[in-house]
Parts: sequence; structure tokens; C-alpha cells
Amino acid sequence: MRLGVLDVGSNTVHLLLVDAHWGAHPTPMHSQRWTLKLASLIGPDGALSDGGASSLIESVAEAAQAARDAECEELLGFATSAVRDASNSAEVLDAVTRTTGIRLQVLSGEDEARLTFLAVRRWFGWSAGNLLVLDIGGGSLEIGGGQDEEPTLAVSLPIGAGRMYRERLAGGQNGGPPGAPAVTALREHALRVLAPVTGRIRAAGPFDRVAGSSKTFRTLARLAGAAPTAAGPRIPRFLSVTALRQVTAFISRMAPEDVGALEGVSADRSAQLAAGAAVALAAMTAAGVEEVQICPWALREGVILQRLDQLAFPA
Repeated sequence: MRLGVLDVGSNTVHLLLVDAHWGAHPTPMHSQRWTLKLASLIGPDGALSDGGASSLIESVAEAAQAARDAECEELLGFATSAVRDASNSAEVLDAVTRTTGIRLQVLSGEDEARLTFLAVRRWFGWSAGNLLVLDIGGGSLEIGGGQDEEPTLAVSLPIGAGRMYRERLAGGQNGGPPGAPAVTALREHALRVLAPVTGRIRAAGPFDRVAGSSKTFRTLARLAGAAPTAAGPRIPRFLSVTALRQVTAFISRMAPEDVGALEGVSADRSAQLAAGAAVALAAMTAAGVEEVQICPWALREGVILQRLDQLAFPA
């Protein structure tokens, strides 16, 4: 069957269509994204702006039409931290449903961690043993850990790459490099946010494998010398703390437009990459790990896999 997942995140709205059935590897058939940066369109009152809501409705309508054109049998729409945090999220979601017919499910941070963990577990399989997953989104950091498909540890913290860039780096750089002192201060802030859950993370170990999912980890690994995306998803890719420190020092001295010119970096995420690197380093430090293996699957695949499970084994 052809399934679609529509991911309304802090930076982009991403449509992914796959051909899949339970027990089989979902085969990607179509991918399309709209860069809206919804989190940056939330005003001082905490509400998503009218322009942001209109752009979201337009993007969801286009995605729904693309899914229909591709004869998608079911479209699973969900929203994460940007919409979840908006004070007018209920009104915006109602407008999306009325206009497009698509009902977006708002995922909690814990659900994000749980579903991302499911995807990473299925990718690496049982041979991964006791698994820890770190995922840096635009608005939040998700951490999942455990030996089964349902994690025993599932936490979400408001230190995503985009959020930390806006709150900690954007105001002081005036278009120039963020600088090592600001990035170091951001990392120390992230460590303080992680401190209340650090004991839980360490207690869930020792871990047989630590995985990093999300665009941020993939990009940082690429800058550290990992194989490019064109080499395919099954090429092993790793990111060590040592390499991450070197990449962080390098990009902290670069203006966002210069970071965006580097191979493997998306121009629309270049400004927030130094913030993402600081959060990645803080998360690895808190977990007490020296290396992560990059997983190509994350939240979207987790949503698809959960739905296939539900169809195969209805309650």
C-alpha cells in the first residue's frame, strides 16, 4: 500500500510517500518539502502569526494534493514543537482541517522520542542491543533508550537547534560568525538543561550502540568526513566527540552564508548548525558517550512503522 506522512516541523513541512506493508522495508516513492520556519513566526504573545498560519495551510493543501495525485491510500499528518508550543495551536489546527481536510496530530515530546526510537531500533535491529538514540530537531532534543522496541527512557528537552540559534546566537552575531565564546556558552546552557535527566540517561546504560538521527547529526557527520548522502543510506557513518569538537570550532568562526556553502549543508539550516553542534556535544557529554552512529531513519519512519503495526494487528 502507499502511505504518506506529513511532518509539520519547526523548519519545514515535509511530505514523504512510501510503498510499504507490514514486515517489509518501506520504499520511498516521493519526497517534497516546504521551508516555512514556523518557529520563527511565533510572536512575543506566543501565537503563530496570521502569515505563518496561512503559509501552513497552503503547504498542507499542496501536500494533500500531491498525495492524492500519487494515489496515496492514507496520509498521516503530525505536528511537533513549533505548533505544539504556539498559544493558538488549536485555532490553527482547526483552520488547517477546515481548509484542507487534513487533521494534524500534535505529538508530545515523549511521543517524538518514542517513535524516533522505534524507527532507529527497526533500522539497526536487535543486534544493536541496549540502544540509545539522540535526535536534534528544530525545537527540541529527543532522547530514547532501551533494549526493546518500546523505550524505557523517552524524554524531550526544549534545546533544539533552531530554538537555541534564535534564543542564544541570532541576536549577537549580526550576520557574522557566532564565535567560540557564544557557542561554548550555549553548550553550557544545554548541559544545564540536560542535568535533571543525566542520571536517568546514565542509569539506562551501559549502551551497546548509540545512534544520532536527524538532519543536524547527519550534517555534522558529513562535515567530519562521513560519506555523502549520494553514497546511499546503508553506508556506515559515525561522528566522534573529537571530530564534533573540531567541526564545532570550525563552523563557529564562519558566517552562516559560508557554512551554507559547505558540501552537505542545507542553506536554510546553515545559520543554526553551530547551535546544533553545541547541543550535540552537550547531549553526548551528558550521555557519557564518545561516538554516535548515524541512522537515516527518524520520526517520519517511526510514524509509518507504527501505522503498519496497527494495520497488521488491529486492537
